[in-house]
Amino acid sequence: MDRLFQSSTLRVLLVLLVILAVAPLFFPSTFYYRIFTLISINAIVVIGLVILLGYAGQISLGHAGFVGLGAYASAIGPAHLGLPPLLALVLGAALSGAIAWFVGRPILKLRGLYLAVVTLGFGILVHMVLVNEAWLTGGPDGMAVENLGLVALVKSFGIKAKTAQVWYVFAGLILLFAAWVALNLRDSPTGRALRSLRDSEVAARTVGVNVARYKLIAFIISAVYASVGGSLLALFNRFVTPDVASFIHSVELVTMSVLGGAASVLGGVAGSALLTSLPQVLAALHDFETVILGLIMMGVAIFLPAGLLPSLTKRFGRVGQ
Repeated sequence: MDRLFQSSTLRVLLVLLVILAVAPLFFPSTFYYRIFTLISINAIVVIGLVILLGYAGQISLGHAGFVGLGAYASAIGPAHLGLPPLLALVLGAALSGAIAWFVGRPILKLRGLYLAVVTLGFGILVHMVLVNEAWLTGGPDGMAVENLGLVALVKSFGIKAKTAQVWYVFAGLILLFAAWVALNLRDSPTGRALRSLRDSEVAARTVGVNVARYKLIAFIISAVYASVGGSLLALFNRFVTPDVASFIHSVELVTMSVLGGAASVLGGVAGSALLTSLPQVLAALHDFETVILGLIMMGVAIFLPAGLLPSLTKRFGRVGQ
């Protein structure tokens, strides 16, 4: 039992569980349930980037494209095909994984920043399609998303809860599952192979690691994470626009990962919490919001180069990654 509780995986999951359980005690209104739900959804996408960027050392500058695919799968599936929302979510994740395989397979055999360039183009292409194909996506104005029915499901068990509270629990549970998968992947033989790529592709190839294969695995997994996060975002907001697949959103997601700690699952959650909640905190300073956010990002990059959470835990005591 002592050995079990010494597991870094269990420590991280316990930290997340405690935060999710305790945070509502300090919420002055249901609005804060919404903010924390958005943090959980963004963190799911960012954990996928932790696998790609932090574990495998590969950069994607168009990851919002996969977020957009997932978001619109949950909108188009029920609206045009009559699919249940959850089935549309699963099919969107499968489609994103298939596209990631198709896009990444020829590119990830090469070295350098080819993946970053290709994903940048992919993200721009997805955004253009979502904007221009109005007959399918609603165009720039976006489209409504069918209700997932979580509140009705909860009430069927005799539990009275508001929509924001139900979504807070639902997104939190999926976040815990996403973190558990990523942490177990990190400690698996596949995870060790991915981390060897980050340190040195030449050394990894020398000891028999199939570099292209493991790069592709990381890319596909991160695309599935992004798609699931996009579907949850669309279902939560009950509306989706092409902005969900914009280049700016891709940059925001990468920034969340890097700020929190690119190789840390808990750091990815911290980065998501920081960039998701900061605009709300700085709402009173709207004219200076972008400047303050930029200064914070520069400060973390300069003084905490390993990322916010890993740098702080290294200085003040290890909590676990």
